[in-house]
Formats: sequence, structure tokens, C-alpha cells
Amino acid sequence: MIGQLIFFIVLGAAIYLFWKNAAKIRRNILLGREVNRTDVPGQRWRIMAKVALGQSKMTKRPIAAILHLFVYVGFVIINIEVLEILIDGVFGAHRVFSKPLGSLYGLFIGSFEVLAILVLASCVIFLIRRNILRLKRFTGQEMTAWPKSDANYILITEILLMTAFLTMNAADHKLQLLHYGHYVQAGSFPVSDFIGPLLPANAASLAFVERFCWWFHIIGILAFLNYLPYSKHFHILLAFPNTYYSNLNPKGRFSNMASVTNEVKAMLDPSFVPAATEAGRFGAKDVTDLTWKNLMDAYTCTECGRCTSVCPANITGKKLSPRKIMMDTRDRVTEVGDNMDKNGKDFTDNKALLDDYITREELWACTTCNACVEACPVNINPLEIIIEMRSYMVMEESQAPASLNNMFGNTENNGAPWKYSQADRFNWAKAE
Repeated sequence: MIGQLIFFIVLGAAIYLFWKNAAKIRRNILLGREVNRTDVPGQRWRIMAKVALGQSKMTKRPIAAILHLFVYVGFVIINIEVLEILIDGVFGAHRVFSKPLGSLYGLFIGSFEVLAILVLASCVIFLIRRNILRLKRFTGQEMTAWPKSDANYILITEILLMTAFLTMNAADHKLQLLHYGHYVQAGSFPVSDFIGPLLPANAASLAFVERFCWWFHIIGILAFLNYLPYSKHFHILLAFPNTYYSNLNPKGRFSNMASVTNEVKAMLDPSFVPAATEAGRFGAKDVTDLTWKNLMDAYTCTECGRCTSVCPANITGKKLSPRKIMMDTRDRVTEVGDNMDKNGKDFTDNKALLDDYITREELWACTTCNACVEACPVNINPLEIIIEMRSYMVMEESQAPASLNNMFGNTENNGAPWKYSQADRFNWAKAE
């Protein structure tokens, strides 16, 4: 009963803390402007199934895709056993699924063990790729101490959890063979059998090892759950809604601003009367000027660096890194949310995403080629944020690079980007 009581307290505290932190992130996301992403639900469900569940965009890098698939599938399926552990903890039972599943139980446990060793091996390889091979896309100006440590913490945690799972099964199996206590014979242990000889032969010691690993595994899972809201690995949960709410328009298609469209219509048709609209800001200076989907993108970013690795601006030495754009957006909206919690919703810290986090040099380096959007495995769109911030600089501040200002002036005066008047536009075609 004491064990059950402790389990209830730990489980309740873990669920409460996760719910509280997840609600805070939801609040931060909803600080963004409204945008409709609920049309064509059938197509959206298909995209989510293909991209988030099927991980179709991961296959562009086959080695990483296979390793990630092992971790993804293994960790998800092994958590079926976590359900059994939860039920055992609540009711003080042991391997509660063994009786209703019968002979299938052995198949399940055996499959879980094979997946566990694949997860463990994949995480070791990922650690080697990051810390020994030091692949280029895991480096960059934005990859400071915390992002690097965050990735390592998760990989080490998964290795420890899988090790505890296999050791728990090995001790359990030996106790079953000794017919000790409530350890009924159930399950198949193709991997943990190799660990068995390393464990003590004494039944009491084995029971301690089994219980220690049992508690370590479940507390580790609950701690992992509560670490997610502070980590890039929150994409484990957000990848599904983020892909569902993907932008279904063709890549490169920009949305017209209603206020600008009304101005153009009024110029072309003096009788046009625009509908009354609330005055707003052109483009985005801070995170609250972005849409809630842009902010969800930021919280979904996996920091994998695929976007930055294909960015032509970054490849040619420019300061722009699409990954940094997303990380800076996430850091800023988190800061805004924290300020609201500490000082009230009307508090202003006199900071903004533009200039305080993202420089103008970064924004103007973008070629708008959409390579980053195409490369992202969870359909994040850094380009939307870049374009919104550029729009603010041009339309609110009238600030742009000299080459663009020349183009704007020529377009205004000559009806084309070039310096020639419309009357002289076809001079090149005239025969001498």
C-alpha cells in the first residue's frame, strides 16, 4: 500500500506539472494573430498521417531516417508496456496483461525488447554523430551550449530508460525461474537473457534490482514527459497538430494584405467603398504580430538544421540561418509569456523580435527560395516570418537596402523595376 500511495503521488504530480506547462505554451501560441487553417480537413488529415506519422520528409537523409524511425517506433510502442506499468502501480499488480493476452504476451514483450535495443543503439549512434563526428548541420551561431546539451540530455535519458527496461526484464525473468514471490512466469526475453548472467543469483538482490529498475523506468518516463515543454523535443507532441495546420497554398504564394488591396481597388475604381476594417500593423515587428501558426512552428522546431543546411544564403556565408529564425521566435514568445506571468498582460519590456533577436542583415539575406520550407520534416515555414518582418521594415519604417529602394522608385515612376521610362522600354528591339 505504501508503494501504491507513493506511485499515486508521483503520477499525480507529474500529470499536474505537465498540464500546467503545456497550458502555458498553448497560451503563448495563442498570443499570435488569428489565421484560418481549418479548411479541407480531409487533406489536412492526410498530410498529418503522411508527414508526422509516416515521417515521409525524413527519407531525404536515409541514415538519419532509419535511425530516427527506430527511436520513434521503438519508443512509442515500448510505451505500451508503460501502460502496463501504470496499471501495475495503481493496483499493486504485476504484469497485469499476461493473463488476458496469454501466449501473445510473450510475443509482445519479445518485440519490445528487440525495439528497445534498436532504440538504444540508435541513440548511441546519434550521440557519436553529434559529439564525435560533429556533423556540420549540428553546429552554427545559434547552436549554443544549451541547444547542444538539450539534445544530449534526451539521448542519454533514452539510453538509460532502455537500459533500465532491459535490466528490469532480466531480473524479472530470473525471479520467474526461481518461482520467487509474485513473479509469475510470463513473457519472452530474447535480449535481456544476455543481461541475466551479469545480475546477482540471490533472489532478494534480484528483487531489489527489478524494483529499482521498475521505479527508475516509470519515474524516468514521467520526468521525460515534464522535460518536454522546456526542450526542442516538444515536437514529439506538436508535430501532429503542426502538420495538420500546414499552409496548403502552393509554396511561394504570398497572401495579399486586405488594407493594401483596398487601396489599389480604390485607385482603380473611385466608386469602390472598402469595408470598415480595424487599423493594424503592416508586417511583424514582434511575435504578437505573427500568426498563432508561426508561433506553433517555433515551438515545433526540432533544431535538426535541415533548413539551414540547404539555405543558399547560409551556404554562401551570409548570416541567415532559418533554424535561428525559429529558435529566436520561440525564445522571444517564451520571454513575452514569462513577462505576462510576472508583471501582467499589459507589461511592455521595450524589446522586440526585430533587432533585439533577429537582425535586419539576416532578414535581407533571404532569397525566398523556399528551400528551408521544403526541407523541414514537420512542415515549419521560416519564410513566412521573414516576409512578415521584411514587410514591417518596408511598409512601416520605409527602410530597405538601396538596391530595393531603387527598384521601388523605378516601379513607382516607370511602371517597371528598370530605370527606363515605359516609352523607351522596347528601344532595344528597334532595327538600326
